[in-house]
Amino acid sequence: MARIVVKVGSSSLTSAAGGLDGDLVDGLVDALAAARGRGDEIVLVSSGAISAGLAPLGLQRRPRDLATQQAAASVGQGALIGRYAERFASHGLVVGQVLLTADDVTRRSHYRNAYQTFARLLELGVVPIVNENDTVATSEIRFGDNDRLAALVSHLVHADRLVLLSDVDGLYDGDPRRAGARIVTDVHGEDDIAGLDIVRPSTSSIGTGGMVTKVEAARIATGAGIPVVLTSTPQVATALEGAATGTRFHPTGRRRPTRLLWLAHASDTKGSVHLDDGAVRALVVRKASLLPAGVTGVSGTFVAGDPVDLVGPDGSVIARGMVNYDSTELPGLLGRSTRDLAAELGSEYEREVVHRDDMMVF
Repeated sequence: MARIVVKVGSSSLTSAAGGLDGDLVDGLVDALAAARGRGDEIVLVSSGAISAGLAPLGLQRRPRDLATQQAAASVGQGALIGRYAERFASHGLVVGQVLLTADDVTRRSHYRNAYQTFARLLELGVVPIVNENDTVATSEIRFGDNDRLAALVSHLVHADRLVLLSDVDGLYDGDPRRAGARIVTDVHGEDDIAGLDIVRPSTSSIGTGGMVTKVEAARIATGAGIPVVLTSTPQVATALEGAATGTRFHPTGRRRPTRLLWLAHASDTKGSVHLDDGAVRALVVRKASLLPAGVTGVSGTFVAGDPVDLVGPDGSVIARGMVNYDSTELPGLLGRSTRDLAAELGSEYEREVVHRDDMMVF
């Protein structure tokens, strides 16, 4: 038995007119249900809420402004989950809707609760269907695309494999629409994709991703020890059976806390904290927390809990972390020991600027 996370994009679920295509949804569900019948556990990360809401709202294409996107998601999410529930029910399976925001994989209490929810759903035989909570997410706290979300969910649920479904049947060494482009069947590391022409946006007016986001998602997952298969949606049954199809990305790293994975790959930092040489050595060599004594400056605007870059004297980013102070507080603390700060200002100022457990050193 394997635990498999499957991600499908909007372009694989919608018709040329932009509405939800029931036949495409049904075909995907049939393949997922077959895998469940073999004993595998399935978590589906599905785009399509916004696109499913376009037709009911009389919109011709995906809106660009966030408020209209959220309105379309609010209308479309019900239609999307309803279709999934109906088709899975025909196979005797129950679905559960899980809507996530970035906070759910970064805040310690949130991601613990998210993990427990997934674990219980799977224990009960439910198929979790995951999407970003588009109706409440703001541009500042979005995952950015569901490919990254799928990689983080794979890590969160301790998946054995991530399957990324696309409108292309794998990663190519050039534009797959041009003659002579060849599929890359296996990726073992960065050397295998260096120089490939993959930085192309999606040609769909419905979806938001492209091949570059799928490669980034594969990089996140494999860096945490999870193998990835990238293939086209019609090949989902083959991918779920474990047969060779598309492009296989092999693990390059080991598991780490999910919030740190998000910090390294999927977060937008709110500012920078500048360090002296001693602080850089403490973080990199001694694996220590960052204390006010090693901070030389602050740039940007942030509040406690925000992700920030930790920058060395030469201007290079050496780490990212969840800061414990507001940007307005830190300038008055620079270069001072936590003991002196606690004696003068109170025990609440004895805390680290960034705790080691909330830091990702590059």
